Amino acid sequence: MDLETIQKKLEKKLKKSRYQHTLGVMYTAASLAMRHDTDIHKAMLAGLLHDCGKFCSPKEQVKLCGKLGLELTDIEKEIPPMVHAKLGACLAEKEYGVDDGDVLNAILHHTTGRPQMSMLEKIIFLADYIEPGRKMIPGLDEVRLLAFTNIDAAVSVCAKNTLDYLKNTEKNINPLTEQTYLFYQKEEDGR
Repeated sequence: MDLETIQKKLEKKLKKSRYQHTLGVMYTAASLAMRHDTDIHKAMLAGLLHDCGKFCSPKEQVKLCGKLGLELTDIEKEIPPMVHAKLGACLAEKEYGVDDGDVLNAILHHTTGRPQMSMLEKIIFLADYIEPGRKMIPGLDEVRLLAFTNIDAAVSVCAKNTLDYLKNTEKNINPLTEQTYLFYQKEEDGR
């Protein structure tokens, strides 16, 4: 399925604000892909589909995962808003015909990150965080600059900011986010 067809389908399925965010992520991902010499089409595709699982509530997403035979981890059951990434990767494959493993992994890990991400995974992880429509949060300007100058440092700061936010709001933390921060912090310390 081409990008234009997917856009039209998503525009009908997603809330207007979610669709606008999706376009912001797609174009930010394209910009980052150009900067980091990565396949632009794949970046746009992953950016466009990164939230395709968010067309319904977290509770409905959990139910849909069950219907699709997707097993949820204990942490995903504890944090239902995280489920859209797993659901999105599945829908990208089944509904939108994506068969590229790197694109599917970028969708799957766009909320938590993970150690040893591919460049495309880093791009989608960051594009979701820095797209122009994001409300201003502490550290956002720093991550926006780093995303274009030192992508591993950007991942580290982004993961740290996310952890700080979750701790300050007393929300559950997915261990993958902590692992992402620790891995990329060590990468930066080793340079």
